[in-house]
Amino acid sequence: LKTMLKYKCENAGVLFEEVSERFTTQICSCCGEITSSSPQGRTDLRIRVWECECGSINHRDLNSAKNILALGHKRLAVGITLLSGG
Repeated sequence: LKTMLKYKCENAGVLFEEVSERFTTQICSCCGEITSSSPQGRTDLRIRVWECECGSINHRDLNSAKNILALGHKRLAVGITLLSGG
């Protein structure tokens, strides 16, 4: 999927950049911290919903998606110049 997306973006003159999904299930999307209540490692894969110490309730997959989206926006904000094309 990534290869196809990269190919399509290059042909359309659109920026494609991967972001690392590392720790995105453990980092709270509200406070940005990995706390003792965050799911850790393989043993906590069964934990689907967890409450952060900041009080936010996080669904593992949605939390990860929010963190990946934030990483993508952060990369754009720090100076990646978009290709002109339309």
